[in-house]
Amino acid sequence: MPLYDYKCVEHGLFHDLVPMQASGECAMCPTCGALSARVIMVPPEVLDMAPEKRQAIARNEKAMHEPRQGNQHSEKNRGCCHHKRKSKLFYTAEGNKMFPSARPWMISH
Repeated sequence: MPLYDYKCVEHGLFHDLVPMQASGECAMCPTCGALSARVIMVPPEVLDMAPEKRQAIARNEKAMHEPRQGNQHSEKNRGCCHHKRKSKLFYTAEGNKMFPSARPWMISH
C-alpha cells in the first residue's frame, strides 16, 4: 500500500497507508478523528533544482511523445550526417576493386 499525505484543518499534515483504490478518499486525522483531505506534497529536491535543469526536464517531458528530429538538412541530403558510412572501396590500376583492411579474405564481384 502506498503512503499518502493528508492535512487536518486543526493538526496539520499526517501520513497514512491507504490502498490505491481509496487514494482519492479522505482519511481520518489520528489526533482528532476529523475527515481530512489528501494533499500532494512537492518533493524537496525539485525545489532545490537548478532552473536550467528543471526547464530541460519539462521540455523533455513535453516532447516525449513526439518523434525525434535531427538537424535540418537540405532536401537532397536527408538524414543524419554523422551516420553515413564512408566507402573504403577503391580501384586498382587494373580496374579491380580493393577494400583495404576490410575483410581481405573475401572475394569481390
